[in-house]
Amino acid sequence: MSQHLLPTVRHVIAIASGKGGVGKTTVTVNLALALQQQGARVAIFDADIYGPNVPLMLGIHQRKKSNAFVPVVRRAAAQPYIQPLERFGLKVMSVGLLLAEGQVINPPAAAVGQLVVQTLRDVVWGELDYLLIDLPPSAGQPQADLLQARVIEGVVIVTTPQDLSLLDAGRSLQMFREAGVPILGLVENMSYFICPNCQEKHEIFQRSSRWRPETLADTEIIGRVPLTAVISTGINQASPLMQADPTSPVAQAFLETAVAMAEKVARNKH
Repeated sequence: MSQHLLPTVRHVIAIASGKGGVGKTTVTVNLALALQQQGARVAIFDADIYGPNVPLMLGIHQRKKSNAFVPVVRRAAAQPYIQPLERFGLKVMSVGLLLAEGQVINPPAAAVGQLVVQTLRDVVWGELDYLLIDLPPSAGQPQADLLQARVIEGVVIVTTPQDLSLLDAGRSLQMFREAGVPILGLVENMSYFICPNCQEKHEIFQRSSRWRPETLADTEIIGRVPLTAVISTGINQASPLMQADPTSPVAQAFLETAVAMAEKVARNKH
């Protein structure tokens, strides 16, 4: 589906959630690095206008304020011209790089999706195996315009074991399903806690099958990421776990998720 809009990108995968606070961006960044560790050429596009966290998580800072949201009219056949940044071998572009840190913007709701799709089109991505799009936690824009542009090949839904998170994840999943986008699976973040003393796994959130929506009934969980201080420390230091300690036992969760996602993508191609 991405060939028309992004002809040099093999697979465009959306990372979505129904609500904030589930660690979606953390999963996106570490999943990208896990794919890269397996030899893939990977980029991240941060499509969250109101809370773009990918740059900060990767230690990229924008100090200069701009008028980035002034509409720009470009010909449909115009060539890409925005050079992405590179960090840890990943190509990175974020709407947050068009603004200074702390700069508050209020673009018209109708312009949000258009801005994201246009920026995505204008980046010189080069040859990529995977482009992961980190979406904001909603079912509005820019999701609607991205779906209309038919750029997304598959979606991974990030959730936690909490009841409300599962309900919101079900709503997000249904939006993509109705648009005909393949659901690659769920990633359950903060799935369990690893005791630093005994190394045993402990369930923190209560699981209840009665809260699992029908929309999630047949959706495979392709990854379970533990709740651990190692991951949060990496976030605070702008050194993601998969970069700082890619062979650690905790990193194995992201590697397994990346393998499962890649297998789903390959299967959907046949």
